[in-house]
Amino acid sequence: MSFYTSLSGLQAAQTELSTVSHNLANVGTNGFKKSRTDFADVIASSITTDPTKLVGSGAVVKSNRQQFTVGNLKTTGSSLDLAITGDGFFAVKTSGVNSATAYTRNGAFQIDPATHNVVDAQGSALLGYPVDAKGNTTATGIDGMIPLNLPETNGTPAATGNVALKLNLYAAASVPTTAFSPTNASSYNSSTATTIYDSAGKASTLTNYYVHSGNNAWAVHSFVGDQELKVGGSSAGTAVTFDASGNITAPAAPITYDAFNPISGGVAQTLKLDLAGTTQQSSPFSVNARVADGASVGDLAGVSIDKQGIVSANYSNGETVALGKVALANFSNPTGLRQTGNSYWSATGISGGAALGAANENGFGSLSAGILEGSNVDITEELVDLIAAQRNFQANAKALDINGQISQTIFNIRN
Repeated sequence: MSFYTSLSGLQAAQTELSTVSHNLANVGTNGFKKSRTDFADVIASSITTDPTKLVGSGAVVKSNRQQFTVGNLKTTGSSLDLAITGDGFFAVKTSGVNSATAYTRNGAFQIDPATHNVVDAQGSALLGYPVDAKGNTTATGIDGMIPLNLPETNGTPAATGNVALKLNLYAAASVPTTAFSPTNASSYNSSTATTIYDSAGKASTLTNYYVHSGNNAWAVHSFVGDQELKVGGSSAGTAVTFDASGNITAPAAPITYDAFNPISGGVAQTLKLDLAGTTQQSSPFSVNARVADGASVGDLAGVSIDKQGIVSANYSNGETVALGKVALANFSNPTGLRQTGNSYWSATGISGGAALGAANENGFGSLSAGILEGSNVDITEELVDLIAAQRNFQANAKALDINGQISQTIFNIRN
């Protein structure tokens, strides 16, 4: 019987050695949670056994209990690196045929170049809730979670059709003595540059040149790139006149240019230039207002995640769009979660079902971007435990050896 007692001690010590070794092997694994081996003694008895004469029958491993303390936090600077301080797990949708919802504390995420989903190193998509323009979630529960996606572009292209400029032209400006040419700065007095868009949303520049012709009269010449815009087939420029008070008298309506071909070579477009409100005063030339319609398509320029988990994308057209809210999961008994590898856990009957929500809500920790949670393994502590487990193993091995020697002695006596 003593052989089995020592053997149970060897097996228990070997399990602890394996647990400590596993902890040490994952000291650099983001979001890893160490485990602790718990033992219990074994007593074989019945109601007829004298309790004062009971002898134990060894040890047994009761559990490998996971320790969900927060690991060391390290700053990375990447906006898609996330860390949870406190309770909670990220929910991810695993890739592959047998995809399922898994839970992790490893917040190292990136953008999948094929799908533009926010994914981890295994390609599992980070799950979140859709939001409206104000960042309010529009769905709840496990069925409301969707992969967080960062569209590569944003916006609908629209060609510029109207430009409005409110200027002040310098009344005392000299009259140029040379024929107008956009390449000769002495042939005009002032100029403005306005960004316009074609039907594909591609930008080009509308440049207007203002030439003083004297007696409260000016001429405006308009170019898109090297192409001069014509009015009624004429490229002589449009006359602009003012009264004695410096208020514009002509043109009375917006200048309507003939259709022209955009620099990109897209669909021909027409353009109107409204100079209403333009004045001629003794003050220097100035642009008091500039408005142009049309829109470009913005390319993804950056992403940010706030403390509430709102994922916002910044686009090159200046727009910032809220795309979703990071979902967090919590469990009534996290130590009952099943480890499935790749820093993933799955729910069990012991852990209970996932309670879903978001950062800083009841029962959930806070969320930080640009930070990763490392392993919660303390190397010093683990090395001490490793020495203790080794000594336990050696002691039980020695007890087993002595039991063998005693048995051999008994056999020799009988022989």
